[in-house]
Amino acid sequence: MPSPVRLHRPFFILALLAVCTACGGGGGGGSGAAAPATSTPQPAVPATPNADITVLMMGNSHTTVQGLNMQLEQLLRNGSGGKTVALTVASGFMYLDERLADAGSMALLRSRSWSVVVLQAQKYSTSGQFFYSTAEAEELVRIARTAGSLPVMFPEWPREGVDETARIYDLHVSIAQKQPACVAPIGQAWELSLQRHPELRLHSEDGNHSAPAGAFLAAVMLYATISGTQPAQLLALPDLANGVDAASQAKLRQVAADTALAYPPRRYCPA
Repeated sequence: MPSPVRLHRPFFILALLAVCTACGGGGGGGSGAAAPATSTPQPAVPATPNADITVLMMGNSHTTVQGLNMQLEQLLRNGSGGKTVALTVASGFMYLDERLADAGSMALLRSRSWSVVVLQAQKYSTSGQFFYSTAEAEELVRIARTAGSLPVMFPEWPREGVDETARIYDLHVSIAQKQPACVAPIGQAWELSLQRHPELRLHSEDGNHSAPAGAFLAAVMLYATISGTQPAQLLALPDLANGVDAASQAKLRQVAADTALAYPPRRYCPA
């Protein structure tokens, strides 16, 4: 039987980073004194660039497939009015409950006051018959907000041919209602695009991950959520849109703009 958790790339398990805990043994003195206490070494935090706007993305393969993260970084740079932008993706493909338990991920989250923290990969039941805890996602939101970051929830788009947009979105809204966070209406943008522009394929062949146009639409919707501005007038991305031409990008930007009017992405943001 299929797992009730949404499936991701086949190599998901192989791609997870193993978290190793190093133990140091203390040597006793000649007098028989107790060995001094040792502390668990903290994981090394990768160097992250300084910029006016710093973004951390934590999630699984949906965060980076088709260069979604790079497109979001370029969109933010284009719309920043000359400010510098640096986007960092946390290592590994993990669900949010796994992120909270991963020492490396938490060290990275706490390593600086990020401008924005984007959280993707909340577990949910594909059948709607199971419940998965949201407490871990709520804690990640709380930690980000306490550090002065803007937390942004990244609800996944629906699987191809599956009516699950509202259920996924509502699950993320329930997190934001407990711990204030912005909620990007990505699934709603996909549905609107499929209605208006069926010629633009959003799903990859597996019916789960995004095709190039889908990744671009998700990136634009995240841009609108982070910036609080309408994306319709953004510049095209000739180098990062993976074959999505300027005309298609314009259609998708308008879809994102109209979706933001119907589902304000900053409705649940912290005050």
